[in-house]
Amino acid sequence: MGSGEETGAGGVPGGGGGGGGTGGVVRGAVLKALVVVGGVLLLRRLRRSTTRWDHARAVVDALSGEKFSREQARKDPDNFFNLRSPEKPFRQRFYMVKPCPKDMKCDVELSSYAIRDVEEYKNFCDRPKDQRPQPEEVIADIAEHLTTIHLSRCERGKRCLYKGSTPPGGFPNNWSGATHCTSDLSIHKNGEVHIWDKGFDDDGNQVWGTKAGPYEFKPAPKSNYDDMFSPLNFSAPLTLEKKLESSYSIDDQ
Repeated sequence: MGSGEETGAGGVPGGGGGGGGTGGVVRGAVLKALVVVGGVLLLRRLRRSTTRWDHARAVVDALSGEKFSREQARKDPDNFFNLRSPEKPFRQRFYMVKPCPKDMKCDVELSSYAIRDVEEYKNFCDRPKDQRPQPEEVIADIAEHLTTIHLSRCERGKRCLYKGSTPPGGFPNNWSGATHCTSDLSIHKNGEVHIWDKGFDDDGNQVWGTKAGPYEFKPAPKSNYDDMFSPLNFSAPLTLEKKLESSYSIDDQ
């Protein structure tokens, strides 16, 4: 019983069986070591919790880029619009994204701010980087705070990644007879961003914002040449602008 093991371990010259036994032991040890190391690394990765800043960065990535409500406007033109007028923006805002305070039950805090010099940000996305306002200029152009939405990670199995809304009561707003406004936002796994802004008067009546549901902004397709000259992408005529007053939000702040 012990002699075979001793011969293999001793490596008797010319003993082919002994050499193979040694190689098998070594390979087995290496394989076990790899399995153990791999298991430890996997366990560490699984145990690594998502940090508060991981959530914030995920929201920043989801909100970046061009997104359009073109498809929704085609399906329901009476309630939704897709206006592309870079030289005369419909609405311009700064968004500040950061983790929620530790004492709050949310993951990401998304705040919107008015722009001090809106003329400098016209057609921003289509301009070369060296012709856009620089970081120090952007900081100087952050004006008054408008709204804050608290976002939480969606449960597993849901279409969304994050969703949230403004606090109860919303935020002050004086456009078109409103006294306050609310916002609901959801970020979806396919890159869509759904936004529902509404304005209310003192009696709780909705005075602006669509009543049919949130706007559904989808990422710009890789090639949108066919849609470039769609009427939905040009400045709205006067009749459409009047419709907009009861369909979406414009803040005069």
